[in-house]
Amino acid sequence: MSLAPTNADLAVDTAPDTPPPSSGRRFSINLRQSGIYIAFALIVLLFTVLTGGDMLAPQNISNIIVQNSYILILAIGMILVIIAGHIDLSVGSIVAACGAVSGVLMVEHHVAWPLALALTLAFGALIGAWQGYWVAYFGIPAFIVTLAGMLLFRAITLSILGNRGIGPFPDAVRTLSNGFTHGYLGNVGLGVLGGADLFSLLIGVIAVAGLITSQWRTRAGRLRYGQAVDPVWLFIAKIVVAAVLIMFVLVQLARFRNLPWVLVLLAGLVLGYSLLANRSVFGRQIYAVGGNLQAATLSGVKVKSIIFWIFVNMGVLSALAGIIFAGRLNQANPTAGNQFELDAIAAAFIGGAAVQGGVGKVVGAITGGLIMGVINNGMSLIGAPSERVMLVKGAVLLAAVAFDVWTKRRAGASR
Repeated sequence: MSLAPTNADLAVDTAPDTPPPSSGRRFSINLRQSGIYIAFALIVLLFTVLTGGDMLAPQNISNIIVQNSYILILAIGMILVIIAGHIDLSVGSIVAACGAVSGVLMVEHHVAWPLALALTLAFGALIGAWQGYWVAYFGIPAFIVTLAGMLLFRAITLSILGNRGIGPFPDAVRTLSNGFTHGYLGNVGLGVLGGADLFSLLIGVIAVAGLITSQWRTRAGRLRYGQAVDPVWLFIAKIVVAAVLIMFVLVQLARFRNLPWVLVLLAGLVLGYSLLANRSVFGRQIYAVGGNLQAATLSGVKVKSIIFWIFVNMGVLSALAGIIFAGRLNQANPTAGNQFELDAIAAAFIGGAAVQGGVGKVVGAITGGLIMGVINNGMSLIGAPSERVMLVKGAVLLAAVAFDVWTKRRAGASR
């Protein structure tokens, strides 16, 4: 037997330790990751044309954010539940129940609004703990537990409110739901666009700087570990597109009535939950539980605890959405939250969540929620009847799930 090295052996021995330059990487688009953003851009463009530009008017952009804020809050919690391989059908009823509790505390018993908000959030956490116990520790499927919760908490809402609404809410709560930041630094001229709030523009600049810093550090980290990255030109192009979009939205908001306070709240939630999902041990364990439950269990992940806490978190975010919605209406209403669970679930799936769990991003869920909001708003602007709106939303949801299934089959076939 010859002991002389073969060409393959020499190739291994002489292979470079570093990956080939990223500039040589062939340009490609990951439809699974980027498809949702492309679809969002096309939907906005379509309605911009159909409405003669009204879709992107400053006031309309502000309305889309404010009117869909509570759905976006629910979508943040729902994406984590779905990533873990579960579902929550009760969030609309929890929104109503928590709105009723906050109304009773603030309006009827005159509890100071900060304390009332804390008690309402605690009530939402208790609801989430109740459902999380049955799912995680008793082993009842989440579909059944939350379906029962949808009926139970709607009954609690009706027991508290009956057929009446409770209001008005304190000014601070209404401001959080409908209010805008003050012009702390005054206005600045933008030529043909008129004046705009300087503070809001500075927030946009800070957001763009944070985006560039974060993406550059992520790219540098991947290069250190020898992972494939986009070519420099493509990386810069993506940053430029994102920066232009951020500044466009901020400029439009600054031209209207400055930043909605609920947008500030949403930005904080998106940033915090994105870090939780992508950079924390707890977040990686959520993906592990949804991706492969048996492997996660064998790896030492406390599966029951993870499932319990994601339902507690869903309860807290539902309570927050209930407060925002009640503040927007300026009353706690027994019909509040009707079908909110469907919109939140749709936002998560449209935003890229996998039906089987283990896949999804917080930013994707927010994008999915905005797609639903843009469809609602755009169809309203063109005077479409409600049944046509439901038709389009249903078709978009079905297309999103079908796309998820198709990409999985394609990935499996290519192996």
